[in-house]
Amino acid sequence: MNERLNQFKTYIRGKRVALLGMGISNRAAVDLLLSAGAILSARDQNPNPNAEITEFLTSRGVEMIYGDRYLSDITEDVVFKSPGIRCDIPALAEAAKRGTVITSEMEVFTALCPCKLFAVTGSDGKTTTTTLVSEMLKRAAERTGARVYLGGNIGTPLLPYIEEMRPCDFAVLELSSFQLHTMQTAPVSAIVTNITPNHLNWHTSMEEYIESKKNIYARQDASCRLVLNANNGITLAMAAESKAPVTFFSSTGKCPAAAHGCTLENGVIYYDGARVMAREDIKLVGMHNVENYMAAICAVWGYAEIGDMLDVARTFGGVAHRIELVLDKNGVKYYNSSIDTSPTRTLAALASFEEKLIVIVGGYDKHIPIEPLIAPLAAKAKFVVATGDTGLEVLGALKAYGYPVQDTAYIGHFDGAVRFAMQRAASGDTVLLSPAAASFDAFANFEARGNRFRALVTEA
Repeated sequence: MNERLNQFKTYIRGKRVALLGMGISNRAAVDLLLSAGAILSARDQNPNPNAEITEFLTSRGVEMIYGDRYLSDITEDVVFKSPGIRCDIPALAEAAKRGTVITSEMEVFTALCPCKLFAVTGSDGKTTTTTLVSEMLKRAAERTGARVYLGGNIGTPLLPYIEEMRPCDFAVLELSSFQLHTMQTAPVSAIVTNITPNHLNWHTSMEEYIESKKNIYARQDASCRLVLNANNGITLAMAAESKAPVTFFSSTGKCPAAAHGCTLENGVIYYDGARVMAREDIKLVGMHNVENYMAAICAVWGYAEIGDMLDVARTFGGVAHRIELVLDKNGVKYYNSSIDTSPTRTLAALASFEEKLIVIVGGYDKHIPIEPLIAPLAAKAKFVVATGDTGLEVLGALKAYGYPVQDTAYIGHFDGAVRFAMQRAASGDTVLLSPAAASFDAFANFEARGNRFRALVTEA
């Protein structure tokens, strides 16, 4: 029996609860809150919710406050805010002063979760690393009858499954800086893959972004584990603050002396000197994916066996939108890496290929410096097709760097940019969608952008 869940139900019964932002996470909380006796209202900036959401809410008797009024008169007892909404906006700050409790679906889930919690954050590699952790644990769980739940920022809210979870089970979460901004959680195993500038259009500063990431381990203790990237200066420095034992991973074979660690030496991954796998065992391309594997190995060491890790390495073909081979047509390979919403992700994608590439870049500007991308892009690109505000910035920087202008093109519309790249490609070429920018100028999210790329290249 989950005593914390029972206490939460007692607490929430009869409370007026506002769901602020009707995205995936808040929709997932509706039925549990109603079954516990909460009185719900749904607040969203969109003045015209789609028919499916409207039917979902009205059929359950949820009050809807949409459009310009969605932040007015917040007098509810509790607010479940969507991850993308800052808790310090005036309407929420005023509500908090009046006694309203501000929380989120993810914060409530981690507080109530009865099973072993594994959590992953970082600027790059979160989704793949989170998936690898869950896949390795699934192999191990088959021997014990345990279940593995995968969710968080990866797209599946886990609160609806809270009543079926057992202490012997595992919950594996990808956590963004938005989710971690006000979270208090203590995973048994936490990973910070790396830290580079990201989401600076949302965070007030790079310092605040880093502080948000630190919340993944801030409440850990000696019974927990923190996995850090030894090759990233910011994550390396986090070790000094950790109350949990730290395990490092390093693709250069260098971890702090006397520390537990996972290293790559002469093409072989070792954990504390024990051979785990060869780089050739990993089906995914790119050194960044080798690092993702090392991070996952560190996190599950002692929970999964080396055989489980090897089985995943040899069979796992990757996550959609992450250097995903979409099509090999007329001798041209098309890769969808729409997840590359920052320059560092695009750098990792470029480094995964030996050949010159036709690269599609650009999109919504997150105000992340693009300078570190320019020299590697100039060296790796056969042709650059740019779109969106960030695309213009990239082309300007490429021109200043001395990259041939005749090997670039700016196409304002995403579909046109993809079609232009397809027309430029000849047999033997590789076309890579790696935007180095968010998708919000043209799409709801990077998945929608990647799906559109996939449709354009397969339907042509």
